[in-house]
Amino acid sequence: MNEIIKINKVSKSFNGVNILNDVSLNIKKGSTIGIIGENGSGKSVIFKLICGFLKPDCGEIYIRGEKLGGKIDFPDNVGAMINKPGYIDMYTGFKNLKFLAGIKNKIDDAKIKSTMELVGLDANNKTKVKHYSLGMKQKLGIAQAIMEDQDLIILDEPFNALDFKTNKDIKKLIKLLQDKGNTILLTSHNHNDIEELCDEIYIILNGNIEKLTDNIKNMYFG
Repeated sequence: MNEIIKINKVSKSFNGVNILNDVSLNIKKGSTIGIIGENGSGKSVIFKLICGFLKPDCGEIYIRGEKLGGKIDFPDNVGAMINKPGYIDMYTGFKNLKFLAGIKNKIDDAKIKSTMELVGLDANNKTKVKHYSLGMKQKLGIAQAIMEDQDLIILDEPFNALDFKTNKDIKKLIKLLQDKGNTILLTSHNHNDIEELCDEIYIILNGNIEKLTDNIKNMYFG
Protein backbone atom coordinates (compact mmCIF):
# COMPACT_ATOMS: atom_id res chain seq x y z
CA MET A 1 0.00 0.00 0.00
CA ASN A 2 1.47 3.31 -1.08
CA GLU A 3 -0.70 5.39 1.27
CA ILE A 4 0.35 5.23 4.90
CA ILE A 5 -2.00 7.92 6.30
CA LYS A 6 -5.45 8.89 5.11
CA ILE A 7 -7.37 11.67 6.87
CA ASN A 8 -10.93 11.91 5.58
CA LYS A 9 -13.17 14.90 6.39
CA VAL A 10 -11.93 15.24 9.97
CA SER A 11 -13.15 18.02 12.27
CA LYS A 12 -12.06 18.79 15.82
CA SER A 13 -13.16 21.48 18.26
CA PHE A 14 -12.35 22.37 21.85
CA ASN A 15 -14.82 24.14 24.13
CA GLY A 16 -16.93 25.11 21.16
CA VAL A 17 -14.00 26.53 19.19
CA ASN A 18 -13.49 24.82 15.85
CA ILE A 19 -9.79 24.05 15.29
CA LEU A 20 -9.98 21.71 12.29
CA ASN A 21 -12.86 21.85 9.85
CA ASP A 22 -13.53 18.98 7.41
CA VAL A 23 -9.80 18.32 6.86
CA SER A 24 -8.68 15.69 4.36
CA LEU A 25 -5.08 14.67 3.66
CA ASN A 26 -3.39 11.64 2.11
CA ILE A 27 0.26 10.90 2.87
CA LYS A 28 2.34 8.48 0.83
CA LYS A 29 4.65 5.97 2.44
CA GLY A 30 8.25 7.16 2.48
CA SER A 31 7.46 10.84 2.01
CA THR A 32 8.46 13.74 4.24
CA ILE A 33 5.60 16.14 4.84
CA GLY A 34 5.82 19.58 6.42
CA ILE A 35 2.81 21.18 8.11
CA ILE A 36 2.96 24.88 8.93
CA GLY A 37 0.58 27.42 10.42
CA GLU A 38 0.24 29.97 13.17
CA ASN A 39 0.44 28.99 16.83
CA GLY A 40 -2.84 27.37 17.78
CA SER A 41 -3.78 26.66 14.17
CA GLY A 42 -4.04 22.92 14.77
CA LYS A 43 -0.67 21.46 13.74
CA SER A 44 -0.18 19.56 16.99
CA VAL A 45 -3.87 18.58 16.98
CA ILE A 46 -3.43 16.81 13.63
CA PHE A 47 -0.41 14.96 14.98
CA LYS A 48 -2.27 13.90 18.12
CA LEU A 49 -5.20 12.67 16.03
CA ILE A 50 -2.85 10.58 13.86
CA CYS A 51 -1.30 9.05 16.99
CA GLY A 52 -4.70 8.32 18.54
CA PHE A 53 -4.10 10.66 21.47
CA LEU A 54 -7.21 12.61 20.42
CA LYS A 55 -10.35 11.42 18.68
CA PRO A 56 -11.98 13.42 15.88
CA ASP A 57 -15.44 14.89 16.39
CA CYS A 58 -16.28 13.51 12.96
CA GLY A 59 -14.43 12.00 10.04
CA GLU A 60 -12.04 9.10 9.75
CA ILE A 61 -8.32 8.49 10.05
CA TYR A 62 -6.63 5.43 8.55
CA ILE A 63 -3.06 4.36 9.31
CA ARG A 64 -1.71 1.66 6.96
CA GLY A 65 -5.28 0.99 5.90
CA GLU A 66 -6.60 0.44 9.44
CA LYS A 67 -9.18 2.83 10.83
CA LEU A 68 -8.34 4.44 14.17
CA GLY A 69 -11.13 3.82 16.65
CA GLY A 70 -12.07 0.60 14.88
CA LYS A 71 -9.96 -2.40 15.84
CA ILE A 72 -7.14 -0.11 16.94
CA ASP A 73 -7.04 3.10 18.96
CA PHE A 74 -3.29 3.67 18.75
CA PRO A 75 -1.38 2.85 15.55
CA ASP A 76 1.63 0.59 15.88
CA ASN A 77 5.19 1.47 14.91
CA VAL A 78 4.78 5.25 15.23
CA GLY A 79 7.40 7.42 16.89
CA ALA A 80 6.23 10.85 18.01
CA MET A 81 7.58 13.95 19.66
CA ILE A 82 4.65 16.32 20.16
CA ASN A 83 4.71 19.56 22.18
CA LYS A 84 6.99 19.19 25.19
CA PRO A 85 7.66 15.49 25.80
CA GLY A 86 7.01 14.41 29.38
CA TYR A 87 9.96 12.99 31.27
CA ILE A 88 10.67 11.79 34.79
CA ASP A 89 12.76 14.71 35.98
CA MET A 90 14.71 12.74 38.57
CA TYR A 91 15.88 10.16 35.99
CA THR A 92 18.82 10.49 33.64
CA GLY A 93 18.20 10.63 29.90
CA PHE A 94 19.17 6.99 29.50
CA LYS A 95 16.93 5.87 32.37
CA ASN A 96 13.99 7.79 30.88
CA LEU A 97 14.41 6.05 27.53
CA LYS A 98 14.90 2.66 29.22
CA PHE A 99 11.64 3.19 31.12
CA LEU A 100 9.78 4.04 27.87
CA ALA A 101 11.40 1.13 26.01
CA GLY A 102 10.12 -1.22 28.73
CA ILE A 103 6.53 -0.59 27.63
CA LYS A 104 6.96 -2.66 24.46
CA ASN A 105 10.21 -4.37 25.40
CA LYS A 106 11.40 -4.41 21.78
CA ILE A 107 14.93 -3.03 22.22
CA ASP A 108 17.86 -3.54 24.56
CA ASP A 109 20.20 -1.14 26.36
CA ALA A 110 22.70 -1.18 23.50
CA LYS A 111 20.06 0.07 21.07
CA ILE A 112 19.05 2.86 23.46
CA LYS A 113 22.67 3.92 23.88
CA SER A 114 23.39 3.89 20.15
CA THR A 115 20.28 5.99 19.48
CA MET A 116 21.33 8.52 22.10
CA GLU A 117 24.76 8.71 20.50
CA LEU A 118 23.09 9.17 17.10
CA VAL A 119 21.25 12.32 18.29
CA GLY A 120 24.30 13.64 20.14
CA LEU A 121 23.61 12.59 23.73
CA ASP A 122 25.92 10.70 26.09
CA ALA A 123 24.13 7.67 27.55
CA ASN A 124 26.62 7.62 30.44
CA ASN A 125 25.85 11.20 31.45
CA LYS A 126 24.44 11.06 35.00
CA THR A 127 22.78 14.48 34.74
CA LYS A 128 19.12 14.32 35.69
CA VAL A 129 16.69 15.43 32.98
CA LYS A 130 15.47 18.30 35.17
CA HIS A 131 18.91 19.85 34.65
CA TYR A 132 18.94 19.28 30.88
CA SER A 133 19.03 22.27 28.56
CA LEU A 134 16.11 22.78 26.16
CA GLY A 135 18.26 21.51 23.33
CA MET A 136 19.18 18.32 25.23
CA LYS A 137 15.49 17.69 25.94
CA GLN A 138 14.73 18.10 22.24
CA LYS A 139 17.40 15.54 21.38
CA LEU A 140 16.01 13.15 23.98
CA GLY A 141 12.55 13.54 22.47
CA ILE A 142 13.87 12.73 19.01
CA ALA A 143 15.75 9.71 20.38
CA GLN A 144 12.50 8.45 21.93
CA ALA A 145 10.71 8.86 18.60
CA ILE A 146 13.21 6.79 16.60
CA MET A 147 14.82 4.33 19.03
CA GLU A 148 12.48 1.42 18.17
CA ASP A 149 13.05 1.86 14.42
CA GLN A 150 9.54 3.24 13.93
CA ASP A 151 8.69 3.63 10.24
CA LEU A 152 6.29 6.56 10.78
CA ILE A 153 7.94 9.45 12.63
CA ILE A 154 6.12 12.57 13.80
CA LEU A 155 8.24 15.49 14.98
CA ASP A 156 6.57 18.63 16.29
CA GLU A 157 9.08 21.51 16.23
CA PRO A 158 12.18 19.27 16.36
CA PHE A 159 14.49 22.27 15.77
CA ASN A 160 13.15 24.34 18.66
CA ALA A 161 15.88 25.56 21.05
CA LEU A 162 18.71 23.99 19.04
CA ASP A 163 21.95 25.79 18.37
CA PHE A 164 23.32 25.99 14.83
CA LYS A 165 25.49 22.86 15.06
CA THR A 166 22.77 20.74 16.67
CA ASN A 167 20.25 21.99 14.12
CA LYS A 168 22.61 20.82 11.40
CA ASP A 169 23.10 17.45 13.13
CA ILE A 170 19.34 16.85 13.45
CA LYS A 171 18.83 17.71 9.77
CA LYS A 172 21.50 15.15 8.92
CA LEU A 173 19.71 12.59 11.08
CA ILE A 174 16.37 13.28 9.38
CA LYS A 175 18.01 12.84 5.99
CA LEU A 176 19.37 9.46 7.14
CA LEU A 177 15.84 8.45 8.14
CA GLN A 178 14.60 9.58 4.72
CA ASP A 179 17.22 7.40 3.05
CA LYS A 180 15.91 4.43 5.08
CA GLY A 181 12.43 5.01 3.65
CA ASN A 182 10.77 6.36 6.78
CA THR A 183 7.62 8.46 6.51
CA ILE A 184 8.22 11.72 8.39
CA LEU A 185 5.84 14.48 9.44
CA LEU A 186 7.38 17.77 10.57
CA THR A 187 6.40 21.16 11.86
CA SER A 188 8.77 24.07 12.24
CA HIS A 189 8.57 27.84 12.55
CA ASN A 190 11.66 28.00 10.34
CA HIS A 191 10.41 27.72 6.77
CA ASN A 192 13.95 27.15 5.49
CA ASP A 193 14.17 23.91 7.49
CA ILE A 194 10.80 22.75 6.17
CA GLU A 195 11.59 23.60 2.55
CA GLU A 196 14.99 21.91 2.73
CA LEU A 197 13.67 18.64 4.15
CA CYS A 198 10.12 18.14 2.91
CA ASP A 199 8.71 16.65 -0.27
CA GLU A 200 5.41 18.50 0.23
CA ILE A 201 4.34 21.33 2.53
CA TYR A 202 0.82 21.99 3.77
CA ILE A 203 -0.51 25.02 5.61
CA ILE A 204 -3.42 25.22 8.05
CA LEU A 205 -5.54 28.32 7.50
CA ASN A 206 -8.77 28.96 9.40
CA GLY A 207 -9.21 25.30 10.26
CA ASN A 208 -8.57 24.07 6.73
CA ILE A 209 -5.44 22.45 5.32
CA GLU A 210 -4.15 23.05 1.83
CA LYS A 211 -0.97 22.58 -0.12
CA LEU A 212 1.44 25.50 0.14
CA THR A 213 1.62 27.22 -3.23
CA ASP A 214 3.73 30.16 -4.35
CA ASN A 215 0.62 32.37 -4.25
CA ILE A 216 -0.13 31.45 -0.62
CA LYS A 217 3.54 31.83 0.29
CA ASN A 218 3.67 35.33 -1.20
CA MET A 219 0.42 36.29 0.50
CA TYR A 220 1.47 35.23 3.99
CA PHE A 221 5.27 35.31 3.96
CA GLY A 222 6.17 37.66 1.10
